[in-house]
Parts: sequence; structure tokens; C-alpha cells
Amino acid sequence: MAEDRKPGRGEPAGTALESGEPRKPSPREQEWESRILKPTLEKSPERQAEFTTISGHPIRCLHTPADITNIDFESEIGYPGQPPYTRGIHSTMYRSRLWTMRQFAGFGTPEDTNQRFRYLLEQGQTGLSVAFDLPTLMGYDSDHPLSEGEVGKCGVAISSLADMETLFDKIPLADVTTSMTINSPAAVIWAMYLAVAEKQGASWQKISGTIQNDILKEYIAQKEYIYPPAPSMRLVIDTFEFGVQHTPRFNSISISGYHIREAGSTAIQELAFTLRDGMEYVEWALRRGLDIDEFGPRLSFFFNSHNDFFEEIAKFRAARRIWNQVTRERYGAKNPRTWALRFHTQTAGCSLTAQQPYNNVVRTALQALAAVLGGTQSLHTNSLDEAWALPTEFAATLALRTQQIIAHESGVTNTVDPLGGSYFVESLTGEVERAAMDYIEKIDSLGGMVAAVERGYPQREIAEASYRYQMAVDRKEKIIVGVNEYAAEDQPIDILKIDETVATRQKDRLRKVRADRSQEAVTRSLDALRRAAQGEENLMPHIYEAVKSYATLGEISDAMREVFGTYEEIAIT
Repeated sequence: MAEDRKPGRGEPAGTALESGEPRKPSPREQEWESRILKPTLEKSPERQAEFTTISGHPIRCLHTPADITNIDFESEIGYPGQPPYTRGIHSTMYRSRLWTMRQFAGFGTPEDTNQRFRYLLEQGQTGLSVAFDLPTLMGYDSDHPLSEGEVGKCGVAISSLADMETLFDKIPLADVTTSMTINSPAAVIWAMYLAVAEKQGASWQKISGTIQNDILKEYIAQKEYIYPPAPSMRLVIDTFEFGVQHTPRFNSISISGYHIREAGSTAIQELAFTLRDGMEYVEWALRRGLDIDEFGPRLSFFFNSHNDFFEEIAKFRAARRIWNQVTRERYGAKNPRTWALRFHTQTAGCSLTAQQPYNNVVRTALQALAAVLGGTQSLHTNSLDEAWALPTEFAATLALRTQQIIAHESGVTNTVDPLGGSYFVESLTGEVERAAMDYIEKIDSLGGMVAAVERGYPQREIAEASYRYQMAVDRKEKIIVGVNEYAAEDQPIDILKIDETVATRQKDRLRKVRADRSQEAVTRSLDALRRAAQGEENLMPHIYEAVKSYATLGEISDAMREVFGTYEEIAIT
């Protein structure tokens, strides 16, 4: 374990005193502390030695104007819809338009998931979000030997354009935004989506949505990578370039902190590593010769909303402030749409428990509320059965209703940034920002995020943070209701089960696709893709032609595996 950390690294101390400016309580506050607080504590001591956020950040007993005396309202808080965007990227926020309610869904065959999509849209969901199964995420077809036992289990199985056509059957892509959580094979899956849009007659100039396409966080946290970092980054930048030319309303990446947090990071690590990943993509795109104000407005982010209500809100506010600063000062962006960080939020799957699963409804509601108060543009709420299986229709509906109740019954959407000006929230936002910048500067000193990943730096930091948190849970310094305190005998719940007939149906479909397609066209397109991969041209047009010939995901991924090789992570010691 690392020792002698600076505040803000891994276990952020980050109090107002550590900002470089001494905290100066007023005479009235000092009088209150000596005359009121001290005698009270002598009679009734606080119930624990130290109060901290879930990430281990110390929290003061009381926040007052003394905590924000060094904050300049105009330059650090400001007004919504203009820099520094601390209070939100739109001037009216949810008074004009609610966030997109985008429930993550996908299981079994494309037919199964299509049915769930259409059901959720009927229930008031306002955007689609596709979960893919493990073989798809790793670039394997459903009939590959390594896919055995995994087809359709953690998401929908997609092996060819035929699958994608079925997935979006009777769903007009011109009228709905779609997010796809896919990374190493993102270019291939996106090409399939674009081909379906073309077949539907939907203009590429008008369709909108997001591909996750964030390979750096795969190396850092989720580990669903195929190729080494350099060719993987090439594919990401190829999608940036192709998107600028052909799909001006489609987000070519969703830079994800969600999986970093799910791997055990602190809130500050999640923020810092996610933004530094974003900076890395910008730098690679600039080296390609792209204009930041052309691709920058199509960069989106994806954050986790965990249990610590105020820490999460501060994280979201700090994220916008940092991104505004780095795009303008470091990269010279001139377009306000480049400066404004847009993000999707998902409530914290890692916080949900198999024990007493109905407690998860409460956790999710609080996490979703934090995301809304933090100014999210899009939101997924996890289901109560998250720790057991993919969501049942009942659980998915209840999760969607959670968002709808916040939107229409809580009153929090009636004013913009209702927590703006809070002594606690504003001071915590500043502390989170400073601690995240410490991390960003450290990664800069290592030569950037790709270099840091290759040295195992973020992976090691997350592993250590995860270990510290688990030790705190084991010592009951952090209470998880129903797990290490208030345990009770669990009652069984209904769960969604994916049987092995899914794999059989997928294999049958693949056999038909291969029998019906032109093998000559497939061979020609795959050969062209291999040749292009050996050079420097953009691979998206070649991937698109392969997809349209009904070459499978596995065949296209293998063509690039032959050229790029595969990646093996270094051991972290």
C-alpha cells in the first residue's frame, strides 16, 4: 500500500484549510463555538470520532460564510448556461426540458430486447440505452467457443447487421436517441446502427445518440479491451473524424467514470480519471489534425451517482467547472458548446445489495435525486434486483417511475441549481475540484493517461481505494444497511432468467446470415479493412462496408486482431 499521500490522492483530506487559504471564522461564529457548541459536546459527544464522505473526505460540523470567503461568485459559481457552468449548462435547466430518462436495457436475443425497448417507451422512457452481452463486448460472435454460456446473459447478443435490424424493428431511429454501451468494438456496432438508420430512411445528419467508445476506462477499470492502446485510440479518433463529417448530432464518445467508480474508486478518483481520459482523447484528436471546436461539442461524459448525496452533487458541479477551464485554457477552444460538459448519470450498481433488495429502491432514489440536483442531462436508475440479475419488467418499471416521481412530484425541477450558494455545497465543490486537479497534474507528469495506464498508475490507485473502503465496512466505520448492520432474513424475489435457448436461436440466425449473404462481398470488404488497418487511413468507411455485406462482428474484429494484435494487462504489484 502506498504511504505518505498528498491530500486529494486516493484518500482526499480536502478541507477548506487545505486550499491554501486559512479559514477565518467570524467573531460571531467563534462565540457560537465556545458558548453553544463546546458545552453541548461536553454533555453529548458526537457519535463518532470523525465524519467523512463515503470517499473518506473529512466533513466539518458546520459550514458558514467563512467557508466561501475565497470563492468569487462571478468566476467560480456564476449563472447557469454560461461559464464556468458550475450551476448547469442550460440557463433554464429542467424548467424548459427534463433530463432524458434513458433506462439501460438489453438481454437475450434482439427480439427479447426489442420487446423491452418498446415497453419502456410506452411507459414514458424518453431515450434508449443498449446493454450488450459479454461476447459482443469482446468482439466475438454468438457461436464462438469463448461465447459458450454467455450469450444474452448480461445484455443483448449482437453478431451481425441482421441482429441490429431486429433490435430496432418498429423503432424509428429518426425519432429516438440511442445510447450504446460498447467500447472495443464500438466502431463496428456504430456502423451497424448507421446501416439500420440508412435502411429506415433516417438521415445521418439528423439521427442522434451516443456510443460509449471509451477504451481508456476499459484498461483502467472494466477490462473489456481487445487491442493494444495505440490502435484502440486510433479507432476512437477515427469515429471522431467520421462523426464530424457525417453525423453532426451523434456523440462519438461517452467518456465514462461510471465503471471507474464501480471498480472501487473514490468520487475524486472517478472525476479526475474521467476528465483526464477526456483530455487524452482531445490530445490524440488534435494530433490527428482535427479542430477541437468541430469534434468537442460531440464529446459527452458518463458519471456514477453513489450514496454520498452532497459529495456526488459537488462532483458533478466541479466536473463542469474543470472541463470549462481545460478546454479553454489548455486547448484554446472557442466554441461555448465545447466548453460545456454534458453528461449522463447512472445510479451506483456497486452500492446495491443482494441482502434486503427492496432497500435498493431507497438508495437508487437518493442517488437519482443527487444526479438531478447536480444537473445531469440524462439518467438511468438501477433496479432493485441489480445484485441478483438483469431487471425484470416490474423492477425496470419501478426504476423508471423513480425518475418520473422526482421529475413531476418532488419540486426540485422548479428552480435552477437549488443548492447553489450553500456554504457546504460550494466549499465542497471547490475542495473536490482542487483534489481532482492534483490527480490530473500527477497524470500529466507521467506523460498522459495512456502512459499512466501502461504503468498501472490509475489501476493501483483504484485498487487501494477499494481496499480501504472495504476495511472501513468490515470495521463498521461505514454502515451498509442490511449487510453489516440491521441484518435480517431475506425473502426471495422474482428474477429474470436467461436460458440456453437464446444461444441456440442466435446460432441458428448466424447460420442463416452466412448462408444468405454474398461470401465474395464479405471477403472483399474484410480484405480491404485489413489493408487499411496496416496503413493510416480512417477505418470507419471500411468497417461500414463490411457491416453492410453482413460480415459478422467477430469476423470484422478478427480482421483487425490480425493486424493490431491483442492486449495483455501488466501485473500490478
